[in-house]
Amino acid sequence: MRLCFQTESVPWFVRSSKLHLSPIMNINTLSEREETSPDFQFKVLATDGKARRGAITMPRGTIRTPAYMPVGTAGTVKAMYMDQVRDLGSDVILGNTYHLMLRPGAERVAKLGGLHEFARWPHPILTDSGGFQVMSLAQLRRMSERGVIFQSHIDGRKYDLTPERSIEIQALLDSDIQMQLDECLALPAENKEIERAMELSLRWADRSHTAFKAQSDHKARAMFGIVQGGDNPELRVKSAQALKAMDMKGYSIGGLAVGEPQEVMLKMLDITCPELPKEKPRYLMGVGTPDDLLESIARGVDMFDCVMPTRAGRHATAYSRMGKINMRNARHAEDHRPLDEMSDCPASSQYSRAYLHHLMRSNEALGGMLLTWNNLAYYQYLMQGARNAIEQGRYADFMANTKAGWEKGDIEVLE
Repeated sequence: MRLCFQTESVPWFVRSSKLHLSPIMNINTLSEREETSPDFQFKVLATDGKARRGAITMPRGTIRTPAYMPVGTAGTVKAMYMDQVRDLGSDVILGNTYHLMLRPGAERVAKLGGLHEFARWPHPILTDSGGFQVMSLAQLRRMSERGVIFQSHIDGRKYDLTPERSIEIQALLDSDIQMQLDECLALPAENKEIERAMELSLRWADRSHTAFKAQSDHKARAMFGIVQGGDNPELRVKSAQALKAMDMKGYSIGGLAVGEPQEVMLKMLDITCPELPKEKPRYLMGVGTPDDLLESIARGVDMFDCVMPTRAGRHATAYSRMGKINMRNARHAEDHRPLDEMSDCPASSQYSRAYLHHLMRSNEALGGMLLTWNNLAYYQYLMQGARNAIEQGRYADFMANTKAGWEKGDIEVLE
């Protein structure tokens, strides 16, 4: 039984007769994301300034870019059913090598048919390499030139994660887009430490790429290198140029949104994106807020992932055309109006603010489910709007109009 109030072939954001949030919204070819290719391919279909509208085509389908990838760290997008995730417009989801290595284990997932079969998601999957956990779980790991030894945060067991083993795990998971193992540093950091981590990541990129090319079906998949260099412009350029020379199928920009202000992140994108090949996709890892996404698209980024919309939803924050809304706020307690009557997402338009407020204040699981549904719907609306705007040469207008809506804020308090 399906729990979404829309058909699978026609996502809510293109069927809606009520969504008049921007004059650039129109109906794209619905079959586009079902197109396949025996090999990994990327095409830039339109540009508007530095913003790019493109398509990654693979055996399991097409990823329309710019793309936000819902995070399914342990094989699940938290608080969502996979058919809901697909129906909202998601072409690809993300899984995490470190967490799936610990539980249930890569070999077990492979035995059960791979992550697509295991999670009931037959579309493209991108897997992180475990590099972020080098930073986030620093107290539970020991690192060397060879790789990283993690102590499981679950049961204390030791796991050896080298660049080669990371790629092996991602192959066992049957990932379509794989990431090199890298060292991600929190910012601020000393330049000497940033350079050391960047150089190590380059050596690990080479080893990861060699392991990836040894896969018998590597032409149908991709491995992305990860640009590091912290907030140092010269190191960012050096990393990007070295990875470009390795001729990978795509390039990620890592080590941002890890403690630095947004203006620093955007400055690093201004420096890094021009150094990457125009004919290959660019993925900004772990980013971010709706404003981060719009600003990054304007600088030439094609792909994003972030836990923010799902995590925020579980903690009573709704993302909307009016900006962020705290559903625990007492102003919603007797408000019979929906979160956003202009939206065709059922979570946004068919449940009252009073009910959502009650669910969150009562710590009911349904509250987090509904707000997560709303948040992912809004993120995918932004991506669809960005794609349409780039095609029509109106991306600057789309970004300005969207920000104006956030600036205006929530609807008036009900008297």
